[in-house]
Amino acid sequence: MYIPFRKSVLASAVALAIGGISSAASADTVSQDVTEARQETQIWTTYALNPYLRANDLKVSVDNGKATLTGKVDESVNKDLAKQIALGVSGIKEVDNQIVVQPDYVAPAASSTRSYGEAIDDATITATVKSKLLWSKSTDGLAADVDTNRGRVTLKGTADSKDAKALAGRLALNSRGVESVDNQLVVTPKKPTAADSAKSAAKEAEQDIADSWITTKVKSTLMYSSNVDGSDVDVSTSAGVVTLKGKLDSGAERALAIELADNVRGVKSVRSEGLTVLN
Repeated sequence: MYIPFRKSVLASAVALAIGGISSAASADTVSQDVTEARQETQIWTTYALNPYLRANDLKVSVDNGKATLTGKVDESVNKDLAKQIALGVSGIKEVDNQIVVQPDYVAPAASSTRSYGEAIDDATITATVKSKLLWSKSTDGLAADVDTNRGRVTLKGTADSKDAKALAGRLALNSRGVESVDNQLVVTPKKPTAADSAKSAAKEAEQDIADSWITTKVKSTLMYSSNVDGSDVDVSTSAGVVTLKGKLDSGAERALAIELADNVRGVKSVRSEGLTVLN
């Protein structure tokens, strides 16, 4: 009497166990698929952002920690770069690099629509230019809208003087990645009021204690510059006086570094005796 009952219980247990194993296996498969999709997306996104690889028609597939790369590039160094990027993604243990090196390879013609990488570049340029204008002590009366399309920057809005307009254009043009600047700022002179003078005095009082902020902004301004190698310049600030040290390639680069530092809000003067020229 008890044997059939025990058999039915055992059968039920086996069925439940098989079902559990099947569900676990299914869950593991889904998890693996999600992981591989994430890895493929991460590799492809990095290619799209990389200026050396974005124009190439590269494809990526991932299977159990192995990335397979296909497509064409014009130099072997770019093929190796694609491999190293893939290996840098967490979970990728092996790369089957099937990318073909074709010296006369011509990348597909640029689309009328910006690529993902170009859109990110433009957004970065816009943020950089806006930051520079915000940090500048010479652009208090500036109300500028910044737009970037494939490295071409357009400035719209108002400036309270011709000098402020010209400076905004120079700051934008000197930013890394900028191809050209269409300076459409309209000069609308503004008469200072007592309230404006009070605000200016308050700002100067605050800036007396903002040495660390000044140092950070000067460093950032130099790093974002397309004509100054900011990595070669050491910056320190004491009571609003900025000291620049390092070696640059030319006198023009040195002069620009000094001008950029002096233009940062809160800077009272720039000491550049330690900033020398290699030649």
